[in-house]
Amino acid sequence: MTQAHPDAPPSTEISPPRTTLDIVEIMSILPHRYPFLLIDRVLEIDPAKRIVAIKNVTVNEPFFGGHFPGYPIMPGVLMVEAIAQTGGALLLTEIPDRDSKLMVFTGIEDARFRRPVTPGDQLRIEVKVLNWRTRAVKMHGAITVEGKLVCEATVTCQLVPRPGRPTPITTTSPTPTDPASAQPPVESPS
Repeated sequence: MTQAHPDAPPSTEISPPRTTLDIVEIMSILPHRYPFLLIDRVLEIDPAKRIVAIKNVTVNEPFFGGHFPGYPIMPGVLMVEAIAQTGGALLLTEIPDRDSKLMVFTGIEDARFRRPVTPGDQLRIEVKVLNWRTRAVKMHGAITVEGKLVCEATVTCQLVPRPGRPTPITTTSPTPTDPASAQPPVESPS
């Protein structure tokens, strides 16, 4: 490694965008928590286009106790949720006011489950953006284990205000000074 000369001007290099995320960074982006946070690490990010994440499946997962006793299989619906969370990690990094928003499911298409996922498997979740608009996105996700396809689905999601958090008001009119005349925050759809 070479060191800069002490009289050299400061570097104006711009650091490249992040291409990986650890669990702490994922938790700063996604609102999900145990036992429903279904991605452990992001391996690759191509902003607004593609993301690859992993999920380590352990026998300690709470759903294995009942799905199925004596033959633990990860529920397919949770694999589709892992696809949506992975896509959410990609998209929410692009949203400046993400703390006041939630990314919610609006549709699942063409979900296919090819092989069972069992304790000890590591899911590789790859999600590609098919169509992205201001408040909605359509993504295709594929999950592999050791290079073999186990699940794929196309999901659509919408960005909505997070309940209990005021939505920023973007207006040019003066803010009312009388609390009785203030408008209530917008509620999210149920």
